[in-house]
Amino acid sequence: MGTDFREKHSPDAVVEPDLEKALKKVVKDGTLACAVAFALAEESGYSPADIGKATDVLGFRLAKCQMGLFGYKPNKKIIKPASIVEPDLEAAIKEQTREGGIPCFACWDIAKRLHISKMSVSSACETLEIRIKPCQLGAF
Repeated sequence: MGTDFREKHSPDAVVEPDLEKALKKVVKDGTLACAVAFALAEESGYSPADIGKATDVLGFRLAKCQMGLFGYKPNKKIIKPASIVEPDLEAAIKEQTREGGIPCFACWDIAKRLHISKMSVSSACETLEIRIKPCQLGAF
């Protein structure tokens, strides 16, 4: 069995009953896909961080990161370095990079602004050796 992510949180951490009920409706085989977590956040009014924490506390696992960084079988991560990073993408990434890392939300913003996929941004980050952190759901 894998890591118990409940340990990241206080032993007395609780999940609001409404959020727990909503999560239990969308969790499949003990996992919650990133896209589903964000859809739940949008419809429920909870933040992505709240959804991520509740997922941990309830003993579920996050899966299928929209950036390709975790939650895929068999290798967990599916993202590969880009063969070429366009200058505008590189500049946008470097503009948001602090101390060798870039927040997940900044990558999403770059993808939206440049009309490219989120995984195109994470692939460029792999090539540029820029770590994506923190995750909006609190996975990393």
